[in-house]
Amino acid sequence: MNKPVRIIGVPLDLGQARRGVDMGPSALRYAELEKHLRQLGHTVEDIGNITTPVRDTLPAEGGLAFLPSVGAACEEVYEIGRQAIADGALPIFVGGDHSIAAGTVGGVTHDEPCGVLWIDAHGDCNTPETSPSGNLHGMPLAALLGHGADQLVNLGRQGPKLQPNQVILIGIRDLDREERAFIKQSGMGVYTMHEIDERGIATVAKEALTRLSYFSRLHISLDMDSLDPTAAAGVGTPVKGGLSYRETHLLMEIIAANATVGSIDVVEINPILDNKNQTSEVADEMIASLLG
Repeated sequence: MNKPVRIIGVPLDLGQARRGVDMGPSALRYAELEKHLRQLGHTVEDIGNITTPVRDTLPAEGGLAFLPSVGAACEEVYEIGRQAIADGALPIFVGGDHSIAAGTVGGVTHDEPCGVLWIDAHGDCNTPETSPSGNLHGMPLAALLGHGADQLVNLGRQGPKLQPNQVILIGIRDLDREERAFIKQSGMGVYTMHEIDERGIATVAKEALTRLSYFSRLHISLDMDSLDPTAAAGVGTPVKGGLSYRETHLLMEIIAANATVGSIDVVEINPILDNKNQTSEVADEMIASLLG
């Protein structure tokens, strides 16, 4: 029997300089995510959006000045994620930028560890000391591993929420120099687009799932900029040479067939930059494929 699905909107746009990702939850709902999940036989509860600060009321310099507000939002998301897992539900967190994952992943691992597939063009492993931009959406994975700002590292519970052997990154193709060194030294699994091009997404997906098979469930953190901009244009930080529509669909199908998905992030949808909400529709299809 399918777990009940719980949709949580996190309209946070403070992790990056480009405006618009706060509209992501509305755009995905407009694409009829709930309806499509119900058609697949899922019981769905949409609990609405958490309340996030209006960007224009915060310090104009942005970046690290937004850290207290991002930390507070992630604290709330952490508790919602923890409660969803405790209730036996499958939470889908709809962002918002990828900084929300510092809270989502922390919450869903509060009582029990899980494997994490981080599907993204970027590594999100910067810290305030290494980040060229100071943008917080480039820091959540480092924080989950125990590195970076205290407000992110220690939210929900003290210290790291993940160990490197719990994480595999897929679709990576745009890393900062120090971030690249961090990832290499960490021991996390990484499949770059170069490797996916050489070996094929099916081989990579099955190998990644085998590496995480000793966890009873997986958290899927899907940044829509993992897809090539030709397949998903409505993102704030597009990078050419990403996953195709079909590759991403196949990845989701393989995950669905070979693993237990316990929780999901879908982040970085920017409707302002999109064409007729196509990126949200693609995200909707990927979630539906992921859930069978």
